Amino acid sequence: MMADINPSQTSIMIQRFNRAIIVVAIAFCLCLPSILSKTVVAQGNTPAAGTPATPTSTAPSAQGKGKAAAEESLLAVIFSGGIMGIGIMIVLILLSIFSVYLVVDQAMALRKKELVPADLVETVRQLLAQGKLQDADQACRKRPCPLSFVLVSGMSEIEYGWPAVEKALEDSTAEQAARLYRRLEYLSVIGNIAPMIGLLGTVTGMILAFREVALSQGTAGAGDLASGIYSALVTTVCGLVIAIPSLAAFAIFRNKIDEIISDTAYSAQHVFSSVRRRLPGGTVARPNVAAPPRS
Repeated sequence: MMADINPSQTSIMIQRFNRAIIVVAIAFCLCLPSILSKTVVAQGNTPAAGTPATPTSTAPSAQGKGKAAAEESLLAVIFSGGIMGIGIMIVLILLSIFSVYLVVDQAMALRKKELVPADLVETVRQLLAQGKLQDADQACRKRPCPLSFVLVSGMSEIEYGWPAVEKALEDSTAEQAARLYRRLEYLSVIGNIAPMIGLLGTVTGMILAFREVALSQGTAGAGDLASGIYSALVTTVCGLVIAIPSLAAFAIFRNKIDEIISDTAYSAQHVFSSVRRRLPGGTVARPNVAAPPRS
């Protein structure tokens, strides 16, 4: 009974902007480790101001250790967990890119002025009050948004009386709420599984670290064990870094969607208030109840 509502130019621009954002995010994530690694190496190789240069012949062993520490880049630390650690880090990087994409997408899509336009509410209300049902339907279809979808659903049942209209408004509002929540749920999924994936990498890395100690018959020192453990803990840190902003953004956008759905339901009731009394079942007769006897 109700024709499809085509996407507006705003939604098309949002989709194009999202594609550009995800390309930029991928390029940034690929280039950031290399940039940071070069920064770390440069800082390690640069002597402090006012510190005299030490001759190479006086402390060759200390100079070798300092050079090795300087050359250990951030990229090497992140991907120091072996094949398993590298695979888990790649998964976490992909999750972080998808999380950034979802945050940008929701921030641009969940705009109250676009989803619940105030001018559309007043226009449709006046048209319905004048009995111009076709004009009200066309006004809604020219402004595709959750509110227009709800209003068109209600107008399609207007010939069956107010109970049918009210049921259509409730069902369409619930449908739009589910549609808005559908993409947002991915942020919650990322926030929940990212720490678990990071913990998997940590546990796997610690197993491998203690395995090396066992194979060395106890000859491995504390430094060797500490190196394996800190490499394993990197994945947990990365998982938490991804999860905390994702869950925070999920809570913010969830409250925003609740507010938008509440405004949509209120606006729909306000629009149909002018025709409610004219529809069958729109008014309920109040029973005459006798006043209680006074003692």
